[in-house]
Amino acid sequence: MEESDYGIIGGGPAGYTAAMLLAKQGNKVVVFEKDKLGGTCLNRGCIPTKSFLHDSILYSELKQSSFISNPSDIKLDFTKVIEHKNNAIEKIRKSLKLAVKNSGVQTIYAEACIKDKNTIIAGNQEYKFKNIIIATGAKPREIKGLEFDGNFILSSDDILNMQELPKSILIVGSGAIGIEWARILSDFGVEVTVIEMAEHLIPNADIEVSKRVERIFKQKKIKFLLNESIDRIENRVVYFKNDKTYTVNPEKILVAAGRVPVCPNCECKAILGDACGEVQLAHYAIHQAKAEVLNIPFDKSLVPSIIYGEPEIAWLGLREQDIDETYKKSLLPITALGKSWCDNCTDGFIKLITKDDKIYGAHIISKEASSLIHIILTAMQNNIKIQDLKQQCFAHPTYAEGIFDILLNI
Repeated sequence: MEESDYGIIGGGPAGYTAAMLLAKQGNKVVVFEKDKLGGTCLNRGCIPTKSFLHDSILYSELKQSSFISNPSDIKLDFTKVIEHKNNAIEKIRKSLKLAVKNSGVQTIYAEACIKDKNTIIAGNQEYKFKNIIIATGAKPREIKGLEFDGNFILSSDDILNMQELPKSILIVGSGAIGIEWARILSDFGVEVTVIEMAEHLIPNADIEVSKRVERIFKQKKIKFLLNESIDRIENRVVYFKNDKTYTVNPEKILVAAGRVPVCPNCECKAILGDACGEVQLAHYAIHQAKAEVLNIPFDKSLVPSIIYGEPEIAWLGLREQDIDETYKKSLLPITALGKSWCDNCTDGFIKLITKDDKIYGAHIISKEASSLIHIILTAMQNNIKIQDLKQQCFAHPTYAEGIFDILLNI
């Protein structure tokens, strides 16, 4: 095979974005993918999880509905939930494969390794490139004593392949993965317990967000243990290090302790996406690729974090625990918005951290929080003054008008 311009190892968001952009510039590009295009996000992360979330929320709402005659008679067919998830992934993957092909990128489905800075070996064949990009992603983090067995102790990859719901589960870790699966499984009727080593759930979030999520979990009867870790497991009974009197006997354990980069030791110029060990989010990976190929920079300090479910959780910038008395905190309860009552989603708030007529942080618990945070992102990215934002007309009834309402009080 003659020398090509770019060889990219990994067909996830960073890899396929870089590949298509490079091909559009007239480069000859080859992507090596050992599994399926789409990477973790499409196949083992964002998309399948959100499909499960959608169905679990719908099921929970129907079971609690006041306008259905016998909501308790509603039965869950989990095979249909799995079918929905698989169909969604397949349709998106089919569209992605066509887009990659139509862009002129060649995809080789084989495990690849780097021989030297210009050579990739895949399927016992050598390929020469002027440039090599690594986008090999990440894998679930394993904890000593909680090694994955795919049966009792599950990774975030394993749980997506379950064919039936467990009656009970212990979730280790309360980051995005742990919180989303706690919500999914609880809404499906599974008895859920979450264990977290930190003082609060979602330790990376604003302290008020963490406390509100803890309140929501108590309302939903999701058990959680803070400042705690597992001491040992005997005959599937879990014993804890701090609370010696409390034990759980879960049918399954989900280890949701994040992911670790899968990155070869090489001299490549570019390492993108989860493999680079920075922010492990699909949108971060996509913008890394755009920065690398198109030289479009993005502010890495302004990357929104989102945890999906009902209500959504989103944040950006400074947290309450990061600031001093020179900053102002403003909070608007979601109950102030008419739309929240129409949607029966009144639990949450919009919180802004401001100083000198600028927004420095935003923390939202609300339906549509994943969209609302981008209004704040645009303002922060462009240094738009609060007084100028007040001149914008927000539609009614919307959740977005909550941002206008809170700005009026600053």
